[in-house]
Amino acid sequence: DFDDAVYCEPAKVGRGKGWRLLVAIADVSHYVETGSAIDIDAYDRATSVYFPRRVIPMLPEKLSNGLCSLNPNVERLCMVCDMLVNAKGEVHAYQFYPAVMFSQARFTYTEVAAILGNTRGSEAEQRKAMVPHLLHLHEVYQALLKERGVRGAVDFETTETQIVCDEAGRIEKIIPRTRNVAHRVIEEAMLAANVCSADFISQSKHTGLFRAHEGPTAEKVQTLRNYLKAMGVGMTVGDQPTPGEFQQIAVATKDRPDAPQIHSMLLRSMQQAIYTPVNSGHFGLAYEAYTHFTSPIRRYPDLLVHRVIKAILGKTKYQLPLLPTPGEAVAKLSKRLASRVKEPTEKPKKISADQLAWQAAGLHCSANERRADEASRDVEAWLKCKYMREHLGEEFGGVVTAATSFGIFVTLDAMYVEGLVHITELGGEYYRFDEARQELRGERSGMRYALGTRVRVQVSRVDLDGRKIDFRLIHEGEDKAGQVGRAMQDKAGGSTELPLQERGDGSRRNGKSSGKRSDASNGGRSTAAKSRPDSSDRSGNKTPASPGKARKIAAKKSAGNPALKQAKKPRR
Repeated sequence: DFDDAVYCEPAKVGRGKGWRLLVAIADVSHYVETGSAIDIDAYDRATSVYFPRRVIPMLPEKLSNGLCSLNPNVERLCMVCDMLVNAKGEVHAYQFYPAVMFSQARFTYTEVAAILGNTRGSEAEQRKAMVPHLLHLHEVYQALLKERGVRGAVDFETTETQIVCDEAGRIEKIIPRTRNVAHRVIEEAMLAANVCSADFISQSKHTGLFRAHEGPTAEKVQTLRNYLKAMGVGMTVGDQPTPGEFQQIAVATKDRPDAPQIHSMLLRSMQQAIYTPVNSGHFGLAYEAYTHFTSPIRRYPDLLVHRVIKAILGKTKYQLPLLPTPGEAVAKLSKRLASRVKEPTEKPKKISADQLAWQAAGLHCSANERRADEASRDVEAWLKCKYMREHLGEEFGGVVTAATSFGIFVTLDAMYVEGLVHITELGGEYYRFDEARQELRGERSGMRYALGTRVRVQVSRVDLDGRKIDFRLIHEGEDKAGQVGRAMQDKAGGSTELPLQERGDGSRRNGKSSGKRSDASNGGRSTAAKSRPDSSDRSGNKTPASPGKARKIAAKKSAGNPALKQAKKPRR
């Protein structure tokens, strides 16, 4: 689906230099009438769902890939956000209008990046007539990017993966998805159009859906402060942090070896964005008002925004249709959002039926967005597990990407696959989880496993049904034949690894972690857990401990060691 198109030309803005930037979006609202069968079905889905080899579209393919797709060299109906951008990257003026457009060319991101990187290269030669327009787009992008820096918007570089499958649907490889300059050009143009849409709706006083992203909670702020202090970052955030503070930390730490882990902690301290008729701004992007206008083919909130803008242009009021009853996903999200709400300090205002309907629509779209993301992640996790079954017994280098009270998560360098090294695999001593430092530390040896620690692991177990991958930590001087034998036993289904009910759902970072962790309110106190003695093999047979060692263990038990007591609690 090609739901957006861009065009840019130099223009005089006020007394200075600037650009006219047009963002044209497929006019889905012309074909999908309010309250029609297609509309109700689209609302029910709320979003398209993307899988590695398949897309489940929100709209019928005749629309998404046909009439509403801005294919080259054909006329298409669209909604246009026509903007004047000054040299500082500020939107000086804008207007919205419906139009008929004729796309001159369809580019790929790789192609545009190559042209912008070398305007005399072979790609540029093939698109000679289009090169000046691409250069104008790059100019306005640089201005918008400069304004983004002034605004203090958060901009983290995170690694996303792409699964490449063969014709039979088997994974060929897992590669990092790279963002080039062409992605950024389009991103900034779309952000500008989304901001203008939010401003247009706000100024008109018409009810609509905003994309709201609130700042971090006090609890998450404290956890982040403890972590930054423990990592020796030398910078922190205030009681009411700003996006600029987050961005300053991101920039200051970008060259550190543990930068991905620090940026991940910054990201995890933020809340998730939601759709709501209440405009509370967008923390991450540092906007006072923000909405989604640019993807009505694949997101229902964008379709609603188009209808509201059309109603404002026509000097009418848009009325939501009678919508289906909310489902399980909505109930789940409502419960989570309710936990964030503070006790009111004054009597709440009465909410109109219209406002309640918009709130319900926003909640439904937010819940289904999360459901779609979870489905995509679940399929990717299953495919990665299927892929890793072919590598049982093999060794890989990796880096610790998370530490918990029940073990460490390691992401493999070559495959971008994450698995768990359970705490019972770390060696024959107690490991204490330090929440502030996000690390496990051996009480006797002082051995530390923190975010960013490099390790070597062996793929020891894959659970397709549970979407779980287990690694064994490879210690120097281990007998390789024994390692492979144990892993192949797993492959044959003969492993008597810790049963799943003992390992519990807490053995994975899937949003349902029940591993014992300390609260942020306890100042980052640590918890202790016992790892399996070195003398225990993978089949569950243990070499008897020496009498001296047994006496020491008995003495510890009788002394009532609190750390030991805590370790004795069953894993959930």
